[in-house]
Amino acid sequence: MRSYPLLIVILLIGFAIMSFNPEYKGIETENTIINKGLADFRTKLEQLKSDADQFSEDKISLEALQKSLKATRNSFKEIEFYVAYHYPEFTKSKLNAAPLFHIEAAGTKSYTLPPEGLQVLDELIFSDEAGEQKEEIKTITNFLYNSFAGFYLNSVKNGLSKGNNRTLPLRIELIRIYSLGVTGFDTPGSLNVSEEASHAFLGMKKYINDDAYFKNYTIQKANSILAEGIEYLSKNNNFETFDRIEFYKKYIQPLYEEFGKWDGRSDDLKEFSGWNVSNKNFFSGDFLDPYFYTLLKKEEDNADLRKLGKEIFYDQNLSSNGKMSCATCHLSENAFTDLKAKSQSNVEGKTVLRNSPSLYNAVFAKRFFYDLRAFYLEQQAEHVIYNEDEFNTSYESIIQKLKTKKEYKKAFKAAFKNGEVSKENFSKALSSYVASLYSYESDFDKFMRNEREISSDAQKGFNLFMGKANCGTCHFAPNFSGLVPPFFNENESEVLGITKKPISQKPLELDTDKGRINSPVKKENSWIYENSFKTVTVRNIALTRPYFHNGAFNTLEEVLDFYNEGGGEGLELKVKNQTLAPDKLNLTPTEIKQIIAFLNSLTDVSKK
Repeated sequence: MRSYPLLIVILLIGFAIMSFNPEYKGIETENTIINKGLADFRTKLEQLKSDADQFSEDKISLEALQKSLKATRNSFKEIEFYVAYHYPEFTKSKLNAAPLFHIEAAGTKSYTLPPEGLQVLDELIFSDEAGEQKEEIKTITNFLYNSFAGFYLNSVKNGLSKGNNRTLPLRIELIRIYSLGVTGFDTPGSLNVSEEASHAFLGMKKYINDDAYFKNYTIQKANSILAEGIEYLSKNNNFETFDRIEFYKKYIQPLYEEFGKWDGRSDDLKEFSGWNVSNKNFFSGDFLDPYFYTLLKKEEDNADLRKLGKEIFYDQNLSSNGKMSCATCHLSENAFTDLKAKSQSNVEGKTVLRNSPSLYNAVFAKRFFYDLRAFYLEQQAEHVIYNEDEFNTSYESIIQKLKTKKEYKKAFKAAFKNGEVSKENFSKALSSYVASLYSYESDFDKFMRNEREISSDAQKGFNLFMGKANCGTCHFAPNFSGLVPPFFNENESEVLGITKKPISQKPLELDTDKGRINSPVKKENSWIYENSFKTVTVRNIALTRPYFHNGAFNTLEEVLDFYNEGGGEGLELKVKNQTLAPDKLNLTPTEIKQIIAFLNSLTDVSKK
């Protein structure tokens, strides 16, 4: 009989005991669990492909096809946290792209491509025109099937990507559920938000219970919240009455914080996402990292630098005529706007092209200006400096002026180790000040952090904003701008069909500003960007009238009336590629007042 060293005998006995212990039953590796989920999604997708073929031949009903799509989407939701985290571009462009045309670069060229994936199918299959779109449904389903088939074969052959952190995908999924899921962004046709959120919770629950890795953590609390959340979602499945405040406070935020206690501090998203992984509440000032959006680094920033930036911001002598500063168009007492339809230029009696947006939370963007022509905050300032209608000067001229002032020389020495009065240091100082103007201490933020109460109307208004009124599908929570969740690393622009005047003033005409299509970013010179403008934040909107890029709407009531009618296309104007749904929202006067009450609760001008 062969003898074994004592240590090996002990290990063998230990493994034998574990195999019979119910606590270890079913414990698997991360990739085994996800592979099972991928296999289930492939099966559902194969069935959907078959059903789409049969629907095109009138062999099954629309209801049967809708049921098949729901099953497929639910299966995807159970693995979305993993796939969308490790393969974000593939997921965004092939599996679950928004139902909008988009630009895709290839070498020095770019192409305008139609959308594909689950969101597109949801919009088509749950539309009144589904019966007329049979071939389109079949084609898109085949594209989706073929895209995933290649991905699946590659994952089986070469394995899946592994991240350094197991809980970051879970926390990112919670952001996705709240900002894209329960708003209906992800389900533009079915609005099947509760069921899909439930399956996302179920996928997370399976993951933390079946992956041996999580046996190192106390998961009882997370398990309990997930189970209660699934039950809550099964009972609250009406899109319009779904309480997104209760859902956040009882389930999303507690899970988000609980997962963060595990190994959520290890950040493998630092170069990819503007989300701050150490954040504990969506509605606190540290949710986004301002240094992700600037060339300025956190370790370079300091109080002296911000002070210098503020001095530069208010200095009129830096412009060519000595009469214009940044504060000319961005007055702190008006939430850093000027309350004019279009800002005054440096030429008497002339204005610049567009309305002046607020600088509060302006740093939280990957693109700047209404036409998205600038890619950094520093580049945004550069456009203003060289613009003939604004500063009409150059960096060289500004630096020479600064060097002649003893006060500036002293301030630069205090702010920088090298003490240089240079273009680079000038830009960093200005960025430091603008980046400090974040605004997350509103009544609504405090309410969502359980620090105070707000009115019943404001609460109802938030639920309308995130639901029936469809605002939250473009003004994404929690920044309520077009900075796209869950990674917050790209900006959206929208075609709304904005009119020259409020819709109560006839005759109605489209505004003539063509927007993004005329920006200097040549690869984006596509018909899909005609009349397209950046989606800015609605935080502090009560103080930043008039509204839209042309400043044509003076009140929030006028703005909501426009949206209520379905934008330009809903008003029967000719709009190319309107991205805003042209359907009437059917908001009542009471509901409009409630939305405005919510928007008013977003005011915070504590930073100056």
